[in-house]
Amino acid sequence: MNTVALSVESFGVSHKGCVRELNEDSYLVEPQTGVWVVADGMGGHDAGEVASASIVDHLSTIGIASSAPDLRARFEDRLGRANAEIRGISESRGITIGSTVAALLAMDGRFACLWAGDSRVYLVRNASISQISRDHTEVQELIDRGIISAAEARTWPRRNVITQAIGVSDEIVIDFQQGEIMPGDIFVLSTDGLTAHVTDAEIEAATVSATPQAACENLLDMVLARGATDNVTIVLVKIGHERDGQLPPPYLHRAKA
Repeated sequence: MNTVALSVESFGVSHKGCVRELNEDSYLVEPQTGVWVVADGMGGHDAGEVASASIVDHLSTIGIASSAPDLRARFEDRLGRANAEIRGISESRGITIGSTVAALLAMDGRFACLWAGDSRVYLVRNASISQISRDHTEVQELIDRGIISAAEARTWPRRNVITQAIGVSDEIVIDFQQGEIMPGDIFVLSTDGLTAHVTDAEIEAATVSATPQAACENLLDMVLARGATDNVTIVLVKIGHERDGQLPPPYLHRAKA
């Protein structure tokens, strides 16, 4: 068994959009530590942005983990600290604030996607896109129960009502999916400002043959051209081809028989 390394390119963009006065989104791009995050704050002026920034600020202190389980443990510890901080701010101001979060962790040739709320993680593999995350929203629950269709959900009046978020309760509820990283994989993390205006097929088309920076900028331009009714944040992580030998970060190492 020998060791190979997969090169990693990543990029992120964030914009307040064409309607909102403030950008309450935050994001983190940390290829050296294998952490990428988007967060969409809620709570109004000088509140939502505080919540999303708290998440990103705490997750930026994860540092270099010793293993994939250690990375996951560090992530959950920092997210817990952010939750406590946001709860404290909510109590001091007498209001409820919070934030969605969608994160990609990558180490030792494996990935884990973790999320709360309606910010999403997509995987483009072999030129085919799939949504890894599953929205924590009222409208998704209606779809799951067969009350409305996915097509009806796009125009449903309460489609933006989320059922899970960081900072809204003492207990954190996050979902996760994990798997093996493959050469050529493209991960797309986004707040709902992207998916409100751009289809999954358009995300796939924009990412398969572009650099992460070009793909992010092209998707942002698409959203802005369509009215950008919300803040929009996009983080793209592209896994390169296998390389022999041990290489320093930002490379992901995995064993190969």
